[in-house]
Amino acid sequence: MKRKFALFLLLILALFAVSACGEEENNQTAPTEATEQVEATTPPTPIPATPTLSVSASSASSQGQDGVPVLVPEVVGTYPHDPSAYTQGLLLHDGSLYESAGKYGESRLRKVDLTTGQALQETPVDPIYFAEGLALVDDRLIQLTWKEEVALVYDLETLEQTASLEYTGEGWGLCYDQEALYMTDGSSYLFVRNPENLDLLDQIPVTMDGLPVEDLNELECVGEFIYANVYQQNIIVQIDKVTGNVAAVIDASNLLTPEEYIALQSGEVLNGIAYDPAKEIFYITGKHWPKLFEVRFVERE
Repeated sequence: MKRKFALFLLLILALFAVSACGEEENNQTAPTEATEQVEATTPPTPIPATPTLSVSASSASSQGQDGVPVLVPEVVGTYPHDPSAYTQGLLLHDGSLYESAGKYGESRLRKVDLTTGQALQETPVDPIYFAEGLALVDDRLIQLTWKEEVALVYDLETLEQTASLEYTGEGWGLCYDQEALYMTDGSSYLFVRNPENLDLLDQIPVTMDGLPVEDLNELECVGEFIYANVYQQNIIVQIDKVTGNVAAVIDASNLLTPEEYIALQSGEVLNGIAYDPAKEIFYITGKHWPKLFEVRFVERE
């Protein structure tokens, strides 16, 4: 009887040990709901900050981050702009605007009457290309493409394509300072390129308060500065083209009426800067915007 009882006791202990091992294994492979919730809400590793360039138009201060001046456009004149044009590049030459309009299947190069907004000449771009920034080098118009790594070269008078040039990476903004081309790819860099063949000569990091300024887009070269649109924001940064430091931020958020802004789709923001050195005046517009503005950049009051 004692032997049977001992065997029975050993059997009970063995079953208990198996059960305990099973619970331990389950605890290791199946975390509780509370554990999953804690893991899901654990914050990710912080990413180094980049400067936020959004500026409040209602602010009374004329100084931005790190004492960088905040300017605003003083509107001198307003002209019609073709709202079908997804503006990616803009320049002024001999009183006419030259505009690169983007999107696949809709890209084109346009010579535009400044006062009426009507196209005087227009050349469609092959649908395989998404047209981007535009620059005039002597008698050649050079038009970037977004992802195709090809620049299209046109005759200034006829707007006929005469050549193409290759480069590496995405093409966004482009301008020419009579010595070199400056180009952006949506990053925080200005790429200095040979105007004859687009060979890369240098790259300049653009910073404000010591932090990179990302999403640099359409460009205009003016003296010692480069003016750059910032993608998805209605602002322009004035960049020292030697140091890459932002010298001023231009808040252009109040150019359109509230109703005109509401009518725009996502991404249809300020883009396109042209400069008239004779009048020392700028012309700015946006993607699918109905208006082109003649402006001076002045201190915000």
